[in-house]
Amino acid sequence: MIKKSFTTRDVPKGHFVVYVGENQKKRFVIPISFLSQPLFQDLLRQAEEEFGFDHPMSSLTIPCREDAFIDLTSQLRN
Repeated sequence: MIKKSFTTRDVPKGHFVVYVGENQKKRFVIPISFLSQPLFQDLLRQAEEEFGFDHPMSSLTIPCREDAFIDLTSQLRN
């Protein structure tokens, strides 16, 4: 998992940026293939139901604990 605070041109092809966190948001660059994974889709669905997708960071924001997100993405990588 790549954590950076750079511009969109620093995002490798086949990846996208999400911001994760309940209070302070951290930037993660993750593979687009995660979008087709049921676990990731469930996380997105929960975030949409609870918070919607209208976020000021002009990128996808997932308001969950950072450690929970890291655990989920680790499962998807295996």
